[in-house]
Amino acid sequence: MDLPRPPLPSFRSRLHEPRTAVVIGRWLGAALLVCFATGLYSHLLQDPPTWLRDHLPSRPADGYRVTQGLHVISGIAAIPLLGAKLWTVYPKLFEWPPIRSVLHALERLGIFLLVASMLLELFTGLLNTLQWYVWPFPFRQTHFWLAWIALGGLLLHVAAKGPEIAGHWRRVRPAPAGEGLAERRGFLAAIAASVVLVTVTTAGQSVPWLRRLDLFAPRRPDLGPQGLPVNRTAEAAGTSTVPADWRLTVQGPRPYRLSLDELLAMDQHEAELPIACVEGWSASARWRGVRIADLVARAGAPDTARLRITSLEVDGPYRVTEMEASYARDPLTLLALRVNGEVLHPEHGYPARVIAPNRPGVLQTKWVSRLEVL
Repeated sequence: MDLPRPPLPSFRSRLHEPRTAVVIGRWLGAALLVCFATGLYSHLLQDPPTWLRDHLPSRPADGYRVTQGLHVISGIAAIPLLGAKLWTVYPKLFEWPPIRSVLHALERLGIFLLVASMLLELFTGLLNTLQWYVWPFPFRQTHFWLAWIALGGLLLHVAAKGPEIAGHWRRVRPAPAGEGLAERRGFLAAIAASVVLVTVTTAGQSVPWLRRLDLFAPRRPDLGPQGLPVNRTAEAAGTSTVPADWRLTVQGPRPYRLSLDELLAMDQHEAELPIACVEGWSASARWRGVRIADLVARAGAPDTARLRITSLEVDGPYRVTEMEASYARDPLTLLALRVNGEVLHPEHGYPARVIAPNRPGVLQTKWVSRLEVL
């Protein structure tokens, strides 16, 4: 028995036609895939599975800066694209009957998973760039699994709509101007312009040559103590006052302790490395200190050793971190004592902090008190 058709609105604009949706979908799909791949890379660097742990690359030195910058840039670009895509296809909500076949039901399921997960993913991701956590669940883990749900919804949607997408993928023969072609081109041009605008006015937090246009990004990478931004302050970490008898403890086959003066008496090395954070901002600095590899070797540990690093922080999710062997033996990885020729500011980890190439900022432990060979 057929359901009676309720009174539904009609849509005649070419802006709601499949060709428009496919064009926007291509742009949105590209942004989502870049965002997914770079986000997965960031997650693996922060929380590597056991089988990958000993194979994480420490080079290129700017690798995380580039990938996480792309992650946030593509995520922000996806916001106007997703809005335009939803506006283009929303008349589908008024189709009747609402479900016509198994294939149609799969299509709708894919759309529901994709739209719901992407709205939540982009919303929480945008607030993460502002470090504004208004939800009770852990951001990083939730963001990670939502990305997989969004990817699954995208693949299901593409599979269900494959023939229609293929039919409108290539440019069709131009229609007469009176049939709305100019309107569609203007709409697509406006979307492209909006994506370019939000990109160039926010990407400066990770792309140095766009810094002058950095109008709406949540961070200016050149503002902060010693010209570097700060996520977690010494006051928040409870490290505003460092004990006068501070010593670095190195635990290994031959354990030892070093005062700050003794560390300064060791061979000092310099490295030009960025601090690159998950929020998308990054800033380069010239760091000077003792190579982690030298400290590990002095403790009698092999090159294959991993490290557990403990901070003076009173509390926090990254008070204790682990460093894989590939980073620990890299000559660019330092226990930094100075930055840009100055003694570390308390906000940047005085008396000593870790700085390593191709490593998330949250793992560049500040206020280091202990290195333990694993």
